[in-house]
Amino acid sequence: MSRSPPPGGRAGAPILRSATRWSAWATIATSPPSARTASLRLPAGIRLDLGATAKAVGSDRAARAVMAACGHAGGVLVGLGGDIAVAGTPPRGGWPLTVADRPDPAGAPGTQLVRLARGAVATSSITCRQWRRGGEVLHHIVDPQTGRPADGPWRTVSVAAATCADANAAATASIVAGAAAEGWLKSAGLPARLVTRDGRVRYLGGWPSAAGLPLPVPPAGRVYRGPRTGGHR
Repeated sequence: MSRSPPPGGRAGAPILRSATRWSAWATIATSPPSARTASLRLPAGIRLDLGATAKAVGSDRAARAVMAACGHAGGVLVGLGGDIAVAGTPPRGGWPLTVADRPDPAGAPGTQLVRLARGAVATSSITCRQWRRGGEVLHHIVDPQTGRPADGPWRTVSVAAATCADANAAATASIVAGAAAEGWLKSAGLPARLVTRDGRVRYLGGWPSAAGLPLPVPPAGRVYRGPRTGGHR
């Protein structure tokens, strides 16, 4: 769900109350897994913005489509705004990728070179899409339970997974989950690189701390039960 920050004007409680009112994710109904056809029902006045998820799914589908068009010969890397999926035969050692939490050039402080032979990598960050209202710095990743920008310890999370859809979902959920993200990522078996707000880096699930090493990627995706935040699923 999405609401863009209003241009101009003063920030304050009315804006935040409006954001909270529109954090109505719990009112969205989906069909049970046993249903023959999938359906989704939205209450009046609620719209879904699938931008981030659509990018990740688009990377997955584009990689598969390219391989099919090439008769499954060779290899391909597809990157859509930080959501990267690969398929087929990679270059020797894996596709070289620079992971960063700011739009910095390769080799800049805070960046890391890794190699991806299969699967996908996605990064979610609060460092780029920010704005200021009433003296408060806000960002685009909203905690659905509060309607406010997520205020956990992480400014950037990168995750490796079998699919880009899984990696994207896990990275953004980890920003929202805050301190609970580490335990959940470990239990899900997902390699991850988490950067704190003051720039410290945490490596989980076999994500290498040294530069230029291959990323371990789980054989299958299953990121559909996210980390607990505030005692609720």
